[in-house]
Amino acid sequence: MTHLDLGLSTCPNDTFIFHAMLHGLVDTEGFDFTPHLHDVEELNGKAFHGEFHLTKLSLFAWMKLRHTYDILDSGAALGYKCGPMLIGKTANIPTPDATIAIPGEHTTAHLLLKLWNPEFKNTVITRFDNILAGVRDGTYDAGLIIHEGRFVYEEYGCKKILDLGDWWEEETGSPIPLGCIAVRKDAPYYTYKGSIESILKNSVEYAMKNRPASRDYVNHHAQELDGDVIDRHIDLYVNEFTLSLGEKGKTSITALMEMAQCKNLL
Repeated sequence: MTHLDLGLSTCPNDTFIFHAMLHGLVDTEGFDFTPHLHDVEELNGKAFHGEFHLTKLSLFAWMKLRHTYDILDSGAALGYKCGPMLIGKTANIPTPDATIAIPGEHTTAHLLLKLWNPEFKNTVITRFDNILAGVRDGTYDAGLIIHEGRFVYEEYGCKKILDLGDWWEEETGSPIPLGCIAVRKDAPYYTYKGSIESILKNSVEYAMKNRPASRDYVNHHAQELDGDVIDRHIDLYVNEFTLSLGEKGKTSITALMEMAQCKNLL
C-alpha cells in the first residue's frame, strides 16, 4: 500500500469528486489517500512548502509552482458562466483607491482581477466566506466572490459589478480555468501520475453516476450551505472538464498563463 497525503478544499465540488476514492467505492490500485481539507488559499500556501503529495490548487498558484507540481488531467475546475464576480453595494465600478476584498493572493480570481484592471491597489485578503458580509457591513467597498457566493450575493444586499468569467469568455472564447489537481514532481510521486489520474477519473465518474452516494460527506463539509446551493454548486463546477481537460481545457490554461506572463504577473 502506497500512502499519499491529499489536499482538497471543503467546497462541494471537491468533496463530491473525491468521495468515491476516499471511501473505497472505486479501485485505488494499491494507493491509500489521507485527506486534508482546507480553504483553497490555505492549500495554495501549503503547496509552496510541498506539504501534500497531491493537492487542489488555484491555477494562478499552480503557474507559480509549475516546476514543482504537475496538473492532472482529471479533477480540474473549468467551465462557462462560473467565474469569480466583483460585487458591491452598488453596481458602479470601484475607484482605483477602493478597498477590495479578495479571497487570496494566489487565487485565480485575484489574477483575473489584475488582468481586467491592474489599477486596483488596495486589496485585502479575506477568507472567501467572509467577503459578502464584509461588503454588506461596509468593511470593504467591493469584494471578489468565488464558489457559492454567486448564488447568494443578492441575499446580502449586494450588486454585481462584473462577472470576470463573462469578461474572460468575451476576451478568449474559452472556458474559464479556475483550479486543478496537481501532483508533486519529485520522485517517487511523479511516477504515480498516470495511476492517480485513472483513480481520480473513476472517482469523478462514480460521483456523477451515483450522486446521492456522496451527499452526507458533501453536506458534512458544507454545513452552512442549503441543499439547493450545494446542488447548484456541483452542477456548475463539475462538468466534462472535470473528467478530462481535453484540448479545449489545456488551451484555456495556456491562454491564461500567457496573459499573466505578458502582464508580468508571474
